[in-house]
Amino acid sequence: MHGEYKVQGGKLVVVDLEIADGRLSQVQVSGDFFLEPAEALDDIRASLEGLSASATVEDIIAAVRTGLRPGAEMIGFSPEAVAIAIRRALGVTGTWRDYEWQIIETPALTPTMHLAMDEVLAKEVASGRRGPCLRFWEWERPAIILGGFQSLRNEVDMEATAELGIETVRRVTGGGAMLVEPGNSVTYSLYAPAELVRDMSFADSYAFLDDWVLKALQSLGIDAFYKPLNDISSSKGKIGGAAQKRFSSGAVLHHVTMAYDMDAEKMVKVLRIGREKLSDKGTTSAVKRVDPLRSQTGLPREEIIRRMKETFVSLNGGTPGTISEEEYAAAEELAAEKFSREEWLRHIP
Repeated sequence: MHGEYKVQGGKLVVVDLEIADGRLSQVQVSGDFFLEPAEALDDIRASLEGLSASATVEDIIAAVRTGLRPGAEMIGFSPEAVAIAIRRALGVTGTWRDYEWQIIETPALTPTMHLAMDEVLAKEVASGRRGPCLRFWEWERPAIILGGFQSLRNEVDMEATAELGIETVRRVTGGGAMLVEPGNSVTYSLYAPAELVRDMSFADSYAFLDDWVLKALQSLGIDAFYKPLNDISSSKGKIGGAAQKRFSSGAVLHHVTMAYDMDAEKMVKVLRIGREKLSDKGTTSAVKRVDPLRSQTGLPREEIIRRMKETFVSLNGGTPGTISEEEYAAAEELAAEKFSREEWLRHIP
């Protein structure tokens, strides 16, 4: 059995092995990586020999780390990379731990830059130039983010947005419009290889990709649950919504916005559908804030995001990552040529 894994920004790891009585046998690890001392390669092989073929990624990582002699240095690869190559050799793919995730934070960006960055990073993951990642958003200014298939005039009161200084932009994913302002919401995007949700329906993949955040919210005392098709909710009401796009090039974009402390009064002024939804509940005049994350946790927004990161890493792995200058430049160009243009915003008038 043969498996390969190219570390993002690092080296190629190749594993060849056989299975004997349900255990790894004749394990060979090779690649264009560096390892000091060279004898440490024997340590890695020995740590893998006899390991159960059903070992988890965590089991394999632990075995390699335990087997390495003191002072050994793996350069351009890691125990995680070896584990992924082994799992690929065994034909086991499609789990979170089969990838090396990055956790990305950016400074506050304009609404159009956020939308462009989503498309750029998703396509970079699809191309293999970037590993899968989780990105948290910070908003530079207020905006209405319109769903990709919504009618602008049916959803948005453009006179009210002009009066309040709120920008309106259109994203590539479906779903409903939302009002966001700096500090009032928690927004994140997942950029994952399409094989992570291979053979899953859209409905199943929403639940699968949101499971980690439900655990994060539950750890904060919120009885969070998934509500089909794309809502994150609790017994006290909706917390947020997800939207998704699968790119033909081989990546899935999954992003979520959750309310931390939103101004419902402002929302019904600028979103026409918001008026209908709130009036149907008899809350048009009574509700001033929509604050499920703040009211249900009593925590600052930054603390909630910190717990979300910790939960993701504990479940799926992950290291801090950055956006390259080339990716920023590509997003700026896409924002100017697509997401900032009236033709894109008004293609469904």
